[in-house]
Amino acid sequence: MHRVILFLLLLGACAAPVPPAAGLRDPAVPVYSLAAFPQDRLLGRWQQVAAITAEPAQGCPPGDAEFTQTPKGMTVVARLCLNGRVSRLAGPVTAAGPGRFALPGLGEAWVIWADADTRTLALATPSGAWGLVLDKGRISSDRLTAAAEIFAFNGYRPGSLRPF
Repeated sequence: MHRVILFLLLLGACAAPVPPAAGLRDPAVPVYSLAAFPQDRLLGRWQQVAAITAEPAQGCPPGDAEFTQTPKGMTVVARLCLNGRVSRLAGPVTAAGPGRFALPGLGEAWVIWADADTRTLALATPSGAWGLVLDKGRISSDRLTAAAEIFAFNGYRPGSLRPF
């Protein structure tokens, strides 16, 4: 009996490793959030200027989000283009850790990059289900390039960040 178990263990050790799941992000690469990002820097109106997608999103216009502070806490009202589909969300925004928060209907969102003046934010999920870039105005090419580099650093497939 012990020989059978030993044989099965040795046989399992010889199996080829499971390749990473096909998709927009390599799950073996850790995702990092911007730990020094205070949640109140989300406040204001943002335009969606880019999204992580496999193909250009046709028929899904860029979205927007508005974060406001109420007596009960921060709230968001947004219409975003995620994975080629329009997603609408409204409700409370709750802190989930440094540079991390929960959005109603979308779950955890991590700030993986913000420029020094908080004009541009790169948001992603730890699962890699979606990623997007928000901007407070018209994004410059250098900030869009920086966001693309940050997504690649966090395991997203190069070229999957597509501007609108």
